Order: sequence, then structure tokens, then C-alpha cells
Amino acid sequence: MKSYITIATMALLLFSANAWCQQQITGSVLDAQTNNPIEGATLSYGDNMGTITDNTGKFNIPCSASLDLKVSFIGYKSLEKKVTCGSEIILMLTPVSTELEAVEITAISNPNKSQLEQPLSIVQLKKTEINRGTGIYMDDAINTNIPGVYMSRRTQSAGQQINIRGYGNGIGFRGASNNFDSQGLKMYLNGIPITDAEGITAMDDIDFGSVENVEILKGPSGTLYGLAISGVVNLQTQKAENNKITIGQDVMAGSYGLLRTTTRLAIGGERSSLLVNYGHQKFDGFMPHTETHKDFINLMGDFDLNDKQKLTTYLGYSDSYNQRNGELTIEQYANLDYTGNAKYIANNAHSAMKTFRAGVGHTYTFCKQLSNTTSFFGSAIALDNSSAGGWTDKYPVNVGLRSTFDTQFDLGGSITLSGITGIEMQRMNAHSVSYGMGADSTDLSGYNVITSTRSNQALTSSTYSYFTQWTLKLPLGISVNAGVGISNMSVSLEDRLWGLTNNFPGNKVLPIYEASYKSLVSPSFAINKTINKTASVYAAYSTGYKTPVSSNILISYTGEVNTGLIPEYGTQIELGTKGSFMNNRLFYTLAVFNAKFQDKFTTETVQDPSNTATLYSYLVNGGDLNNKGLELLVRYNAIDAETGFIQLVRPFANLTYSDFKYENFQYEKIGKDISNMDSTIVEDYSGNAVAGVSPVVFNAGIDIHTKPGLYGNITYNYRSSMYYTSDGLNETEPFSLLNAKLGFMRSIKGFTFDAFVGANNLTGTQYYNMVFVNQLPDAYIPAPNEINFFGGLNLKYTF
Repeated sequence: MKSYITIATMALLLFSANAWCQQQITGSVLDAQTNNPIEGATLSYGDNMGTITDNTGKFNIPCSASLDLKVSFIGYKSLEKKVTCGSEIILMLTPVSTELEAVEITAISNPNKSQLEQPLSIVQLKKTEINRGTGIYMDDAINTNIPGVYMSRRTQSAGQQINIRGYGNGIGFRGASNNFDSQGLKMYLNGIPITDAEGITAMDDIDFGSVENVEILKGPSGTLYGLAISGVVNLQTQKAENNKITIGQDVMAGSYGLLRTTTRLAIGGERSSLLVNYGHQKFDGFMPHTETHKDFINLMGDFDLNDKQKLTTYLGYSDSYNQRNGELTIEQYANLDYTGNAKYIANNAHSAMKTFRAGVGHTYTFCKQLSNTTSFFGSAIALDNSSAGGWTDKYPVNVGLRSTFDTQFDLGGSITLSGITGIEMQRMNAHSVSYGMGADSTDLSGYNVITSTRSNQALTSSTYSYFTQWTLKLPLGISVNAGVGISNMSVSLEDRLWGLTNNFPGNKVLPIYEASYKSLVSPSFAINKTINKTASVYAAYSTGYKTPVSSNILISYTGEVNTGLIPEYGTQIELGTKGSFMNNRLFYTLAVFNAKFQDKFTTETVQDPSNTATLYSYLVNGGDLNNKGLELLVRYNAIDAETGFIQLVRPFANLTYSDFKYENFQYEKIGKDISNMDSTIVEDYSGNAVAGVSPVVFNAGIDIHTKPGLYGNITYNYRSSMYYTSDGLNETEPFSLLNAKLGFMRSIKGFTFDAFVGANNLTGTQYYNMVFVNQLPDAYIPAPNEINFFGGLNLKYTF
């Protein structure tokens, strides 16, 4: 009922919004190179009078005579112009070389989207960072360029996990964390949640080769993004450039049968754009049973309906298939035995995923003070996965909406108040069936086949959150940010096989289990101070929750709902500074933080009444993670010139130091005593390092571009040893990687070609793509331990 009241209230605001507006002279500020609107540009006039542009680049200025107007925005050359009262003008700002990109796709309450104005850690990846390697494996770009974030993958291009500041994932069946589900973060693609309504993020179907912008918000982010205890990942696919029509064909091939092709058509008009691409990707594998193939179709459209309305649409389809050969044991990895896990291969282990996603977003600008953006989205997925444990089919359908009001008020005296207020809702209906597998009696040398049905479940989950966040901008470059979000989650699980084993009098096992978690309040507060428009310092406090997923709510042994299990709660205090010096040649960010994740899920065992045997274990809230860390990122444009043979030399480096510890954390499991009877084993992890996190990570590299079109880069990655069991008894070896890429790009009369070659792991180092946490004897997913190559040709013609 609350959600309906909220929607009705928002609808009322839509009808009454025009009452807020005044009749004023209008104008627009655009990027001189792309014609894209510039949001947050400052316009100064008169005696300390001023305003800023809205999210469509427009502004309104009251006047009674001609004005001397000055327009400025971080990263652009300032513009001064005498404007006649009553005129409608378009002002074009020319970009200057800078590393201070504006925040583009992450929700914030400050209309000035410059990184200097943001009192939190938002790290961006653009084409330069994504394409330093092959450009199709996002973990290469994230692990090289974003401190504090580690991305791994279970297969060559599926089973991805993202660990932000050590939170990890959900609890596993062998320990305090696992690698089977990516939980705790929220991920969006073109504004559409990849994270389902249960809180699980599967990335197998994402076409990372078509992503051109990544923004990662690090730490609890419950105020604006609901159940996001570890952070938020926003992905944006390529868009068509304004006033250009292009066709393109990209081809890349590499070691182990790597092949990627992309066919692209982009139509950009003055007020609309449309991009359609088709991608095909395959990999034969460097180990037995690791072949992959993928097909993607993406359609992205932007339409300016009029001066007040804008429409954004996205349609995507993917067909992804990835073989699994299982995790290697410690001994196999040490002996370079990459033959895999025989049980996985016997079951033809794989991850198959067919997905359709769609979203449409509408922005209506009532006036300078108020605009609304409402997006409707949905996805339908067909999954079939098999592993050593059996086969599972799952068919989830997600639908939802996100609607936000952006407000902005000039309070006088260089004081402004801006805010974002809205709601996000999502519902998922899913049907999941799991099977046992056994030998095929007609072909004993072939793969195992399905032999029995183990479970048949119908899952319904829904989540909705309300939020508001405000930024008060004060004189002297000070801004204060405060907000609160309220999140809710409900889960219902139906056992479709209940009648086969529980349909008798006196049975206490229920056919449907339900759990709900209401009114989870996530406040945030921050203060930011800019210094001479080139640097800033900030302090921030943020919070967020993670609710149990459907597999957590049931105590299997008793058939009861686990009513005592409450959501995990995360808080973070962060101090940081950002800046761009030496005429925008040197860019840096530095952050120190303390993130605490409380009420972490753990297990507790139950003895029989005579205390002679351990009957079962179930989930409870246990100890905490106390994660303290430092993150530093530096980029320097040693040469950045339009003339001369060498036009760009840009070295870069980043450092992560993590001091993450368990506090008051115990884990109970069922073991055997000296009489080989079931007994409780209590493991105390207090004071141990959090598993799955390397304490020291260092990355460095250099980009070089020349006037004739020759370019290249070299990157170096170092990752220290890390514990991968919470008891601190098992540790990886540290490793270093050296990668390089060389290319040549030229544009001649509308025709652009880009030829390149690259090499990964130049030194032939043994390293891993993933380490399974608390999953012994399963431990390692190895990466190729020898140098491997790739090369390609990208062709584009612009009409």
C-alpha cells in the first residue's frame, strides 16, 4: 500500500510541477566537439549573480537589460559573451586536456557533476582504460585501473565476481564466504538492473566488449541504491555520436582460438541517435573443457522529443555458453596440472544463459528547478547450468521501475540547494528445477545424463526503496550532502514437490516459505571543500544493507523459516582528496576508509537432546568484518600536445593497501570426533585476515600516442599473497603480470582504421583468474601460464 501511495504522490507532483516555474529567458550550454549538453556549467553575471545549467544543459536568467555573461565548467575553456535581454542563445564550450571527468551515469544530488564536487569514491573507466587490453574482459580493465576493487571470473567469460573493499559475497556451504553468487553489490546496464530482485548479480550475458563507460561507487550505498552493502557498478554501452552516421566492423583474434567480431551501425542526428551492433565471441580454451561462445545484439536510442522531453531506449539480447572444467586442488595448481576436476567434466559442466533485456526512460524538464526521469525495465532469462553436483534449470523474469525528481533552488548569496528524490521497485518471478546426474547406460564413455529430480521450486521476490538526498552548496567552495534511503525486501519460496514426501497428517513442513525485511533505513552524510577549483577534500559517512537470499531463509532439517536471521549492515567512514594540478597534467585521488560489515552470516550447529550427536546446522548472524584501507590513484600527462611527433605520454599508477580483519567471528560446522561420531567443530576467525583479499595491490603503466597514429601501452600488475580460507591456514603466492599493446590508427576522408597487436603475460607467470574462498579441496581457477597474443583490425566509415 505504501508503494501505491508513493506513486500517487509522485503523479500529483507531476501535475502540479509547472506551478514552480517562472517565465524566464532560456539558453543552452553544449560541448563544442560533441554537441552534447553540459550539466552543471556555471554562468556568472552582474554583481555576484549566477546560475548553473540543468541536466539538459539549459539555463534561465532573469534580465532587464543586456548582460556580460561568463560561462565556465571544469575541463572546458571559459567563455565570455555579451547577451541581449530576451534572446535565446546556444553557448559552445571547448574541452581542455584534463583527467577530471564528470560523473555521468551514477545518481548524485549535486548538479555539478565534476569529480571535485563529489564527496565519495566514484572511479571511472572510459575507452582508454577499457581498451588497453583486448577490451572484452572487464576484469582486465578493473583490476588494472581501479584501486580497492577486484574482479574475477570462473570461466573464460562467465561466472564473474566483483569484490569491493573486501565485502566478498554471500555465505557458502563450506565457510564464511563463497564464489557461487555475486551478492552485496548493485549493478546496472544502461539504467537497467543486472542485479535481480533477490540481490544476486549474474554477469555471464553482459557484452563487455560494447561497454564504453564504467563508474564504480565504493562502499555501502543504501541511500540512493537500496540494498547495496558493498557498492554500485554502473555500465553504459556505446552510443551514436550526434550529427554523424557511421558503419563499422571490428575483428580480433588471438591465442587458444579467441575470436571476436562486432558489426555496428550508428545514426546520429541533431536531436536523436540510434546505435545497433551485433557481436560474436568464441574461445576454444587453454584447458580441457573450457570452450566458450557468445552472441550479442544491442540497440541503444536517445531521442530529444522537444525542449522539455527526452526519451532513452535500450534493447539487448545475448546467448552465452561457457564450459567449466572445475576448480583445481592445491596440488594440481602447484604441479601445473590443468586437467581440471573429473566430476565436472563427467557432468558436462557448463553455464548457459539466454537473456533479453529492455528499458525505456523518459525525462521531463518542468523548469530549471525541477525535472523527472522515470525508467521502466524488464528482463527474461533462461539458464541451464551443470557442475559436479548436478544440473539446474532456472527461468527468472524481472520487471521494475526507477523514478527520480531532480530539484534545484538558488537561495541567493551563492548558496544553492539541490536534491534527488525517488523510488526504485523490482519484482522477480522464477522457476528453478535441479536434477541429479548419473552415467548414460547407452554411452558409458560419454557425459553423464539427468537421472532424477531433486527439487522444483517457484520463487517470488520483490524489493522497493524510497530515497532522498540533498546537497547544500555554500560559499568558499563548501558543500554539505545528506540523505536517507528506506529499503524493503520480501521473498516467497514454494516447494512444488512438497506433495511427494510431505502430504500426510501431522506434517510440519510447509509447502511455501515466506520472509520479509521492512524499513531498512540507510542514512548518509558528507562534506566537501574545493580548493582553487583544482583540488578538493571530503569526509563521508554511508550505510547499506544486505538481506538474506531465498537459500538462506529455510532451515532444511526442521522445515522452518529462519525467523531469527536479520540483514547484514554496513557502515563506512571515508576521508579523501582529489585534484588536478600542473595545468591539468597531474590527476590524483587518495582515500582512506574504515568499512564495517556487521551481523555477517555464519552457521551454528544444533545437538540432539542427549548431546551425543550433531543433528544439523543453520544460518545465524555472527561477527563482523572490520575493513580499513588506503587507495591511491595517480595519472600524469608528461606530454599532451597537438604538435610534434609524440603527442601523448601518460604514465599512471595506483596502490591499494587493505587491513581487513574478522572481529568476534565464529563459524560452526559438523565434523567427526575420535569415535567417528558427528560433533561440532567451532572455528574462531577473530583477528584473522579477511579471506579473498590481497593486502597489497599495485598497478602501473604508460600510454603513448604519436601524430602519425602509432600508439601503445605497457601495464604492470602486482598482487600480494592472500588467504583464501578464513582460518588463515591457506595462502596464495604473490604474482606479477606484464602486458603490452601496440597499434596504428588513421582517419582519411571519413574512413578510420585501427590495427593492433598485443600480448598478455609476457613473462609466463603462473597466476589465477579466481581463487575459491573456503571451498577446499577446490581452490584455483588458473589463467594461462604462458604468453598469449591477440590482434585485430577495426574499420569505420563516417558519412
